[in-house]
Amino acid sequence: MSSRATARFGLEYFTLIDYVTIAAVAALGIAVKTIITPLVQIVSGPLFIPGGAIAGGFYMLFLILGFGIVKKPGTALLIALVQALVVFIAPTPASHGLASFITYLAPGLAVEALYLILRSASWSLLGCFLGGMIANIAGTFAVNMVLFRLPLIPLLLSLCSAALSGALGGWIASMILVRLQDLKIISES
Repeated sequence: MSSRATARFGLEYFTLIDYVTIAAVAALGIAVKTIITPLVQIVSGPLFIPGGAIAGGFYMLFLILGFGIVKKPGTALLIALVQALVVFIAPTPASHGLASFITYLAPGLAVEALYLILRSASWSLLGCFLGGMIANIAGTFAVNMVLFRLPLIPLLLSLCSAALSGALGGWIASMILVRLQDLKIISES
């Protein structure tokens, strides 16, 4: 394998600006999660709707947003890894201890797999919509498998809620990306 091929899939593939963007987007995602999740759980608790699955769409959008800004394979996974490291090292209400590596990396891996299939369409409206949906489903499923182990019917309700919330988060990420393109902050390609 040539050194050029190695650099494409290694850390050298990302620029300093990419790393700064990844760190900033990861931090914003954690901050939003810390604020949004308790608020959603207050509203969803009496309705017996899984609050984490609903709130997930609002912070999973940062995986999609980061990928749409950087536009390089591995971006969503790096954002998820940074988030997992931060919540593990500096425990927040969003921390699951060592399990955070599973619960945070699962959405990143799911987004990477989807965008590997979609390729350049990943930052389109449909790509963002599907990305948010798959990220939140993967995250909700991972949290369920590691922490809750819900029975089938509540799990399905939780995953359906996650799909709807994630799709909404993906749509919001798409709108932000379009606005950033309009302002010439990021390129369209």
